[in-house]
Amino acid sequence: MRHFSIAGLQLQLSSQNNLELIKQEIEKTKATFPWVDMVVLAELNAFGPSTANATELPGETEQFFCEIARTHNIWLIPGSLFERDGDKTYNTAPVINPAGEVVSRYRKMFPFYPYEKGVEAGDQFTVFDVPDVGRFGISICYDQWFPETTRTLAWMGAEVILCPTMTNTIDRDIELAIARTNAVVGQCYFFNINVAGDLGKGQSIVVGPDGNVIYQADNGREIIPIEVDMDHVRRVRDRGLHGLGQTLKSFRDSKVKFPPYIEGHDKSAVLARLGDLALPTATLKKSQR
Repeated sequence: MRHFSIAGLQLQLSSQNNLELIKQEIEKTKATFPWVDMVVLAELNAFGPSTANATELPGETEQFFCEIARTHNIWLIPGSLFERDGDKTYNTAPVINPAGEVVSRYRKMFPFYPYEKGVEAGDQFTVFDVPDVGRFGISICYDQWFPETTRTLAWMGAEVILCPTMTNTIDRDIELAIARTNAVVGQCYFFNINVAGDLGKGQSIVVGPDGNVIYQADNGREIIPIEVDMDHVRRVRDRGLHGLGQTLKSFRDSKVKFPPYIEGHDKSAVLARLGDLALPTATLKKSQR
């Protein structure tokens, strides 16, 4: 069996410099669970959700995380950071190996428009290999609402999808259902790690490739160490969920050419009639209030 241990850190954070707190929490995690191979943090957990805190990558903040990974000999996905690249800002998640090297960076494809203002969308999928273990994929928060992201990562071979999240809104219960769906449709492990405290509702969730919830957190600080079994992923993909649906094989063998992906998802007359992507306006006019 190919076992690998991942700790999701659901931390109580605020809109400030949280780097030292994060460092202490990782130290505590490794002291308590020395067998952990990878640590995954939530979206924008280092400085909070303000683009004013955008930083260049590579840079001092990323190097701070690289040193932590090297010191504790862990794979580290330090959530995401607002990345400043010229006059553009991206929501970016670095992937750091146990040698303290950045092996990849993923830019969020679906910023939470129209609320996540001033943030550019990335256009490149990210998977990376942990030697002798398997392949991992990255998505960030709102990405998970678009099934094409998980489908593509699974198509690229991802056996585990890591999804740092910052959700403090009333739709968190829907995201929990989406996490289960992504796991079973992609036949992969799905780690959705949220922020707690002032910035998020918590309720991080880890789902297996069979759609079963391995763990769901409450609303406060939690350390979530989970041992994944990559052979279980391969068995589910080979034999199907409970020996039933073999979805990835059926998708592979299908002769259907899906129109949105051939003609372009922006070519739908129906979607065009939906209007601009903008904040909803008040239902009642002033005279009606």
